[in-house]
Amino acid sequence: MEHADLLLLHAKQVATCAGVAPRRGADMKSVGLIEKGAVAVRGGCITAVGPTAKIVEKYQADQTIDCTGKAVCPGFVDPHTHVVFGGDRAGEFELRIKGASYLEIMAAGGGIVSTVRHTRESSVEDLVTSAARRLDGMLALGTTTVEIKTGYGLDTANELKMLRVIEQLALEHPCTIVPTFLGAHTVPVEYKQDTERYIRLVIDDMLPEVMKWYEASLFSSRGVPLFIDVFCEDHAFDVDQSRRVLQAGIDRGLKAKIHVDQFNRFGGVTMAVELGAISADHLEVTDQIEIETLAQSKTIATPLPAVNFNLGAHAYADARGLVDAGAAVALATDINPGSAPCPSMPLVMAIACRFQSLLPAEALNAGTINAAHAIGLGDQTGSIEVGKQADLLILKEGDYRHIPYFFGGNPVETVIKNGHIVGEPHVRSK
Repeated sequence: MEHADLLLLHAKQVATCAGVAPRRGADMKSVGLIEKGAVAVRGGCITAVGPTAKIVEKYQADQTIDCTGKAVCPGFVDPHTHVVFGGDRAGEFELRIKGASYLEIMAAGGGIVSTVRHTRESSVEDLVTSAARRLDGMLALGTTTVEIKTGYGLDTANELKMLRVIEQLALEHPCTIVPTFLGAHTVPVEYKQDTERYIRLVIDDMLPEVMKWYEASLFSSRGVPLFIDVFCEDHAFDVDQSRRVLQAGIDRGLKAKIHVDQFNRFGGVTMAVELGAISADHLEVTDQIEIETLAQSKTIATPLPAVNFNLGAHAYADARGLVDAGAAVALATDINPGSAPCPSMPLVMAIACRFQSLLPAEALNAGTINAAHAIGLGDQTGSIEVGKQADLLILKEGDYRHIPYFFGGNPVETVIKNGHIVGEPHVRSK
């Protein structure tokens, strides 16, 4: 018999979410279910998946988990986060309840600018400590891979500080981490009267220094991509400015992402698709024409429903329309201190099902395999397939649909990251 480090046996369901490309259209309604399934793990990777009867004929293991009555699915992938930041914005939360809008708070010097001030004042050590605590909570909720953006430094020194924090987290935390440079998050106070000058700073000063950092970083040595992102929005950057920032990154070998169509529609989706952006995120006000543009492209549409929920908005991104049009759709928390203080991918899936009419299978694919492709790691994680990282979740229930069905708690019983068990599952030794 072949040896495995770990066997997961007798699962009521194994939802594999398997596939060689992001799922689209009708394909998103399938999660590749295996009834009475099993998974074999060796060396941190998946070596076999199939019916329990076949797996036990072939493998014996040092550790076995009896998953009777439980479902198993891939670890969640969160492809859009701002998990590194200083301070909080609880006061602004209260202001919004009283009637102030997000853009009004932002125009008055709150919002992102407030977090920039606190982040600049924080040390690397403080930022690592606070972000690691948030990542711990996300991991417990089933997130095993996380994209993390800069964008709260907004000058060269502090953007590089944030990148050092992200690298330190990647060294120390169990989650797989992917970095994104978001120097063009908003215009800092000192450049409010000269946005063009700030754009030049991002392109001519920040970006070269960011590339020097990346080339010497552990991400480069591990083959983990670095992305460049921009906030294309009123009080941030217009389409032309956004294009120039993204193109500058692309010219240096980076892959592009974009915050777009959150409050206003400027044509940024079409621009992002023309540039070959890997994802377009938010999309609250994207119209049918640009939905079709996304559907005919390789750019992954990534709604962020926790933002709408947190802001008390009634208009969500048309995730149902995106799926029906044939777009590849992912989901993300957008965890940040202002618009989405939410660490939970299960809650995001629950919101997407209720307010965006995604089916549970579509939400699971959006939070696993499609999300992995949205950060360039679709060949490594996001599904239960031979050769991929053993990033696995054992759920408390035997039906994956319970992830969005019961909401407000944690549907995950056991988290397995790179074949290592996080927490205290019921494990018996060989």
